[in-house]
Amino acid sequence: MHTSVKNVNASKSSKKSSTQTTISRFFTSANDKSQPTGQDARHEGRGKKRLSDGGMSSEKRPKLSHSVEEERDEDCMVTPSTCKDTCTIHAIYDKIVSSRASVSHDTLARLKDFSCPGSSESRVSDQVIKTEVEPSDSVKAESSAPQQHNAMNSYDELEEEVKEEPIKIKQEFSFNQFAKNTVIKKSSEEPGVPNRRTKTIYTPLEEQYMEIKKQHADTVLCVECGYKYRFFGEDAEIAAKELNITCHLDHNFMTASIPTHRLFVHVRRLVSQGYKVGVVKQTETTAIKASGTNKSSLFTRQLHALYTKSTLVGEDVNPLLKLGDLEQAEDVVQDSGNNYLMCVSESFDKQSKELNVGMVVVQPSIGDLMVDCFKDNVSHSELESRVLKIQPVEILVPSDLSEATERLLRNIALSSVQADDRIRIEKRENSMFEYPAAMRIIKDFYRDTPHPAVGNQEKGSYSLCMGLESPIICCLGPVIQYLTEFKLEKILLYSSSFKRLSSDADHMQLSAATMKNLEILCNQTTGSVKGSLLWVLDHTQTPFGKRLLRKWVSQPLKSVIDIQARQEAVAEILCSESCVLPSLQSLLTRLPDLERGLCSIYHKKCSTQEFYLITSTLSRLSAEFQALMPAIQSQLSSALLKNLLLDTPQLLSPAHNFLKVLDEKAAKTGNKTEMFVDLTDFPVIRNRKEEIQSVLSDIMEHRREVRLVLKNPSLEYTTVSGQQFLIEVKNSMSSIVPTDWVKINSTKVVGRYHTPFIVEKHRRLQQLREQLIIDCNHEWINFLQLFGDHYYILRKAVCHLATMDCLFSLAQVAKENNYCRPEVLEDKSQILITAGKHPAITSLMGDEDQYVPNDTHLQGDGKRAMIITGPNMGGKSSYIRQVALVTIMAQLGSFVPAREASVGIVDGIYVRMGASDNISRGRSTFMEELVEASDILARATSHSLVILDELGRGTSTHDGIAIAYATLESFIRDVKCMTLFVTHYPPLCELEHLYPQHVGNYHMAFLLNEPESTSDEEEVQPEFITFLYQLIEGAAARSYGLNVARLAEIPESILRTAAFKSKELEALVNSRRKMVRLLSNAWSITNKEALLDWRKCSL
Repeated sequence: MHTSVKNVNASKSSKKSSTQTTISRFFTSANDKSQPTGQDARHEGRGKKRLSDGGMSSEKRPKLSHSVEEERDEDCMVTPSTCKDTCTIHAIYDKIVSSRASVSHDTLARLKDFSCPGSSESRVSDQVIKTEVEPSDSVKAESSAPQQHNAMNSYDELEEEVKEEPIKIKQEFSFNQFAKNTVIKKSSEEPGVPNRRTKTIYTPLEEQYMEIKKQHADTVLCVECGYKYRFFGEDAEIAAKELNITCHLDHNFMTASIPTHRLFVHVRRLVSQGYKVGVVKQTETTAIKASGTNKSSLFTRQLHALYTKSTLVGEDVNPLLKLGDLEQAEDVVQDSGNNYLMCVSESFDKQSKELNVGMVVVQPSIGDLMVDCFKDNVSHSELESRVLKIQPVEILVPSDLSEATERLLRNIALSSVQADDRIRIEKRENSMFEYPAAMRIIKDFYRDTPHPAVGNQEKGSYSLCMGLESPIICCLGPVIQYLTEFKLEKILLYSSSFKRLSSDADHMQLSAATMKNLEILCNQTTGSVKGSLLWVLDHTQTPFGKRLLRKWVSQPLKSVIDIQARQEAVAEILCSESCVLPSLQSLLTRLPDLERGLCSIYHKKCSTQEFYLITSTLSRLSAEFQALMPAIQSQLSSALLKNLLLDTPQLLSPAHNFLKVLDEKAAKTGNKTEMFVDLTDFPVIRNRKEEIQSVLSDIMEHRREVRLVLKNPSLEYTTVSGQQFLIEVKNSMSSIVPTDWVKINSTKVVGRYHTPFIVEKHRRLQQLREQLIIDCNHEWINFLQLFGDHYYILRKAVCHLATMDCLFSLAQVAKENNYCRPEVLEDKSQILITAGKHPAITSLMGDEDQYVPNDTHLQGDGKRAMIITGPNMGGKSSYIRQVALVTIMAQLGSFVPAREASVGIVDGIYVRMGASDNISRGRSTFMEELVEASDILARATSHSLVILDELGRGTSTHDGIAIAYATLESFIRDVKCMTLFVTHYPPLCELEHLYPQHVGNYHMAFLLNEPESTSDEEEVQPEFITFLYQLIEGAAARSYGLNVARLAEIPESILRTAAFKSKELEALVNSRRKMVRLLSNAWSITNKEALLDWRKCSL
C-alpha cells in the first residue's frame, strides 16, 4: 500500500505546480520516516519551511514568501475525500506527525476534533478532488495569493461539512480515486453544489465575470487573466465560431482564450462581424496588491474599453506604427475608408402628412460631424440617398422605428455579400430619442463638461444646438450618450465641427438611384471601388486625402468661384515648371494617417509609439514647409494653392514643442517611465524616481556589510532570470552564510541568496517601480490632454494637406488621360460636350481598345431633350451615363474626358435606369420604375439633368407607351429640364414634331446585314448587326433584339422560329396600319377621280 502511495505521488508531481498539494502526502508510513516522499522532496528542494517533530533543522533555510502562515495552511489542506471508507482524522493525525509532511500545529489541533466522512459519493468530495488534482485555467491564471486563499476556503468547507454530517468510520480505504486516469469530475448533468462559505456554485473569477456581464449584456467580453484573454459562456462560443479557436467546459462556463499580444487581431475580427466587444483588464499590480490588505483576494478587473465598427479607437486595436505595417499583417482586418456612425430619428407630421427625418453622422476616429434634417416621401428616397452617400458602418435607431424605415435600413445593411461589410444596426430605447430627454442630455453635456481647449466655445456649441431643428436634437442626445459609453464624446464639443450633410445651396443633389446607377462610389457588379468614378479619380497618396476626395466626388459643388479655384490649382500643377510643386508632392508620400492619429491623441487613447510618429511627422512637415515659403510666395499664382501652403507651417508649429519634451528611444519602445527628458514639469514622476534611487542607494550601501560577512571585498550583486541583487556564494563556503539569509536559487557550483535587508528593500523597490508606472500613466494622460488643446488647429493643417493631395490626384488623372479643362457657367442651363468619353470604361479598356467618343448638345432654352433609340447593346446606356459623369467631374473641379466641354451649373442629377423589383418592400419591377419616376418629377427643376432609360417597359405595350409619352412630355413642357430619354417605343419620337425647338431624335448607328432569301418557302434568318457606337440624328426604325439573342447564344432553332414570328407579326401590324391609313384617306374623298386613286392604292 505504501508503494502505491509513492506511485500516486510521483504521477501527480509531473502535472501539479509547486503551490498545489497532493492528498496522499499526508498518508506516508512510519517506515518511511527517514525517506522523504517524492512530493516532500520536491517541496524541500524548493525551499519551503518544513516541520519535523515541531522543530526546524538548522541546515534548512527559509524561502521568501508573501505569507508563511498562509503557505503552511495551504500545504496542510485536507479534504473529506482523502479519508475514503476507513480512516479517522485521529489516525491521520498520528501518521502526519510521524511523517515529514508540512502541517501547522493549528491545523493538526483542529483535525483531532473531526472524523472523516466516508461517503464516496459526496458531492463536496468530488468537487474538492477536482480542484486539487486538476486545477483549471482560471485558477492557474491567478497569483499565488488567491490560490492560498482558495485553499483556506476548501478547508473551511471541510470543517463545516464534517461538523454537519458525521459519517460512520470504516476500517479500510482506497486511493483509486486519486489515480491519474480516474479523476473524478462533476457530471454536467448534476447541478452545481454551492460553496459552503460563499453560498454559490461559481468560482470568484466567474462571479466577477457575471457582475461585469450583467452591466454589458450585449457585449462580447475579453477578460484579462494573466498572459491571456479569456471568453466565458456564450461569448466563448461566439469567439470559437468567429475566431476559429477551441472552447471547452471549465467549471460552470464554456471558455476560450487568446494570447495578449494577439488581442488587436481578434478584437478587429469580432468587430468586423458586427459584435460589440469589451476588453476587461486587471486594475491591480502584483507587488502593490501583495502589500495591501486584500492580498489574498482576486485581482480586481474593470471594463477598460468598448469597440464597435464605428468606434475602433484605442491602443488595443491600433498597436502598429505605420499603415504599411498593418497592411503586411495578413490576418488583421483593415479599417474601411469611412467608419461613420449614423443616428436616425423620424416623426410624422399629421397636419402636413409629411415624414420629418433627423440625422446626425459622426466619425469618432477622425472627428467628422454632420447633421441634417429633411422631409421624406413614401419611398424614403431621401434617407436612402444619404445612407448610400455616407455609407455608414453603424446606425443608431430607436426601437420603435417605423416598419418602412426599418425595412429600408435592414435591406441596405444586408446588401453586402460579405458579412464584414454589412452595416451594424444598434437599437436604443425610445425615451432616449424623445425631445425632452435629448435636450437634457445636450444641456448637461455642453454646460457641465470642462474642456480647456474649447473654452468659451462650449457656450457657442450649446447655443448652436439650441438653433438646430428638433429632429436633429432628438438624434444628438442619443449620440452623446452612446459615445460616452466608449469615452469618445469629446469629439462633439467644438461648435465648428458641426456641418450640414447636404446643402442645396452648396452641393449638387445626387439621388440614391443616381449614386447606384452611375456607379459613383462603387460598381454595381461586385460592389467594389474598381470601375467607379471614385476609382478613376483617386490617385491620392494619403489616407486623409482619400477620404476627402470621396466627399468631393459624392458632393459636387454649385459655386462657380470654388469650382474655378480648384480648376486653376489643377491647371497650375499641370503646367507650372516650378520646383515647389514636385517637392510638395514628395512630402505627401508615405505619410501616416495624421487625421486618425490626431483624433486618437485627442481621445487620449493613443500609444507612445503612435504619438511620437504623429508629432515627429507634423514637426518635420512644418520645418519643410517653412523652408519652401519663399518659393511658394514667388513662384505660385493659384490663390487656392497659396492660401493652403502659406497657412500650413503656422498651423503645424505646436507639434514641435511637444516633440522636444520626449525621449525618442523611450517613446519608440513604449517605456513611459523614461518618456520625458526634463522632469521639471512632472514633479510626481521626479519624486517617485528619487524614492527609487534612495532605495537603490541603500541596497548598494548594504554591500559593505555583505562583504564583511562573507569576507569578500570584491563581491558584487548579480542578476539572474530577472532576479536582482543576488549574492552568489560557492557551495563549498555555504557554512559561513548566516541562517537568516533567504536562498533564492542555486546551481551545482554556487548558491544565490538575499539578506533580510535586501528582501525588505527589494519588496519596497518593486512597489515603488509599479507605483512609478501608475504615476507615469497618469502624467501621460495629462500630457495628451495638453496636446489635445491644439487638436483643432492641427486638424485644420491636416485638412490643408488633404486638399493638396486631392488636387495633385486630379492633376495626375488629367495628365495621364489627356483630359480638357471644362468651362463652367453660372447663369446658363446647358451641357455642351465635344468628343466626350465615359471615364471608367475608358480606363478599364486601356490603350488596347478605343472608346468611340460622342457629342452632346443640351440647352435649356433650345433643344433640351434627346430621345435616343437604336438596337439593343448599341451603347445607349453608356452614352447617357457618360454625359452625367462628365457633368459631375466638371462641377467637382476636375478636368473631363472630352475634347471640349461647356457646362452650366446643374443643381441635381436624377437617374431612372435598369429593371429590378423590390420584394422586401412589396414592389414589382414596374412599381419600382414608377416610384423612381414620381420622385424625379417631384424634385427636378429647370436646372436639373434627368436621365430616363426605358420607362414603361414593365407593363403592357399600350400602357407603357402612354406612361412614357406623358412623362416625357411633362419634362419637356412643364419642368423644362435637360433630359436624356432612352426608349424602344417609336411613338415617342413623334414628340419631335410637337416640340421641334426643344426635342431631338437620335439613335446609335449600326450596320445591317440582312440574310438573303431566294423564296418565301426558305426558313427566315434573323438580321446580323454591326454596332458602330456612334450617336447620330434620327430615330431608329427597329431595335433588332434578335441580334442580341444571337449574341447570347440562344439555340439556332429558336432564333429561326423567332425570326419567322417577328416577320409575321410585323406584316400583320403593317397591314393593320395600311388599313387604318386607307380608311382615314377614304373620309377625304370628294370626287370620282379621288375615289379611283384611292381604289388603286388599296389594291
